[in-house]
Amino acid sequence: MKAVSLLFLLLLSSLYTSAQRDSLSFKIGQMILIGFPGPKVDDNVLKVVKEGKVGSIILFEKNVPKTNSYHNLKKMLYTYQQAAPVPLFIAIDQEGGLVNRLKEKYGFPRSITAKQMGKDAAIDSVKFYSTSTATTLAGLGFNVNFAPVVDVAVNPLNPVIVKTERSFSAHADTVAIMAKEVIAAHREHGIITVLKHFPGHGSSLADSHKGIADVTYTWTENELTPYKNLLANNSIDAVMSAHIVNKKLDARGLPGTLSDSILTGILRNKLGYTGLVFSDDLQMEAITKHYTLEQTIELAINAGIDVLLFCNNVPGSEERKVDNIHQIITQLVKSGKISEQRINQSFQRIMAWKSSINQPKSYWIAMAQVQRIRAEENEKIAIEQMKRSAKEATKQQTKTEEQTITKEKKKKSKKVKQ
Repeated sequence: MKAVSLLFLLLLSSLYTSAQRDSLSFKIGQMILIGFPGPKVDDNVLKVVKEGKVGSIILFEKNVPKTNSYHNLKKMLYTYQQAAPVPLFIAIDQEGGLVNRLKEKYGFPRSITAKQMGKDAAIDSVKFYSTSTATTLAGLGFNVNFAPVVDVAVNPLNPVIVKTERSFSAHADTVAIMAKEVIAAHREHGIITVLKHFPGHGSSLADSHKGIADVTYTWTENELTPYKNLLANNSIDAVMSAHIVNKKLDARGLPGTLSDSILTGILRNKLGYTGLVFSDDLQMEAITKHYTLEQTIELAINAGIDVLLFCNNVPGSEERKVDNIHQIITQLVKSGKISEQRINQSFQRIMAWKSSINQPKSYWIAMAQVQRIRAEENEKIAIEQMKRSAKEATKQQTKTEEQTITKEKKKKSKKVKQ
């Protein structure tokens, strides 16, 4: 995770009075991401952005202007970003293939699915298409891409990840290798990548957009491997939670997004991840059919979610109003159901990342070089550990053999005496 620049935070601070800067409302706003209708600047969204009531927005294909798409979309994003008192996270799901908001028909570069990219053993396709995506996003003004998908294609019949070719491979190590290239390409152009969907959605038999996806008997520990490998290489910018249910990981049967056992217990404590966690869309039916908005918010924040997604993009779902979300979180804090310390944790993680937004390309190239150096150092350390382990194992084996020989000699000597 990027170190927070003191100078940058001081500059951010100058934009607010002390009361506003330290207010609970401002911190809550940074934890909220919203979507909006239509391919033009929305006055209501612009208003809440200006007021600091939201810290992030997301765009879908419905938000892409149908004519002069690049120019008009760039102008729209610029308008929102300039209105924000601190940098906005401006996000998109630009995986390629089916999940592709910036289509060729609007004049954007061609993209292919993760599965198609994963077929290239030389990973040239991953590098090419990831660079193409990253440069396009950076040119338009996006700074967050909800990609790559690091779900392992465990279940060939999985309707939402595998059948739609959103997974690179059925092999976890291959998924990690491909994802690393996607992340590197985005980092070079200042785009934050968000791995999805933790702790793994590739083994589900159902689509969490439409209801509960229970993986209790299909999920495997191997689905954590991409996260472990990428963490070891310092290659994770942020993580998105999954709405899957796994009673072996959470006995209460809470979806991953609402589970402290999964997000805090496994992701943070077991794997040692300290960075940003985005929820998947909290308006998906795996959530809305089973939890009230208040229950959802309370459980999600206490589970460890830093940025709450209300994409307003699921057909038939109730629109989530920003003021209503604010009121609920504020009341939960006042009642003690969510601690202000917990809000502060998310706020600090968010602001740490926002200190890197709009940095020059040289900053991101330097960061990529640092990541590569760290990866090389980690590899050297791992090799040394393996050598030490092998040496210790040899020593132990030799010692065991010597002890066995000594025992045999003693037995023979005893027999001779007898």
